[in-house]
Amino acid sequence: MNLFGMMDVSGSALKAERVRAEVVASNMANAETSRTADGTPYQRHHVVFASNDSTSFGQSMLSQMTGMSAGGVTPMASLPGMMTLTSGAGSDAASVPGGVSVTGVITDKSAPLRRFEPQNPEADKDGYVQYPDISPLTEMVDLMGASRAYGLNASAVQAEKGMVSASLDIAK
Repeated sequence: MNLFGMMDVSGSALKAERVRAEVVASNMANAETSRTADGTPYQRHHVVFASNDSTSFGQSMLSQMTGMSAGGVTPMASLPGMMTLTSGAGSDAASVPGGVSVTGVITDKSAPLRRFEPQNPEADKDGYVQYPDISPLTEMVDLMGASRAYGLNASAVQAEKGMVSASLDIAK
């Protein structure tokens, strides 16, 4: 791998962490969404990363976590609250040897939380409203992790640019 190849690897990680941060932001924004278009509470989403060197591991993890093939993964563009996600968010990173790509976004199968709110128009006959099982604390930790990883990869790109610049100065 050459010096510019290392920038490509860091670039693929930057793209993947951006997707992760957007999914976490969507989870946080929908933490109180008791009814989506299909009439059920919002369900938390998780991003699945895969190394571009061994995508079979990512596919194996997907089938373990979802109980189905990768074809059952939620398309990223269809997630509620997503602004800029596209289904090809990691596609151009897929050709980067040693890089990382987003394999997909899976839906958490946790049961919704029930809150007694008889005055709520969405309450069932017993007065309970179903809300997504989303912990703001967990989402903040995930967002901090994504932010930190993004920052570290941005620093790696800056260091790589410095090395290229220094090598050009040596050639003078």
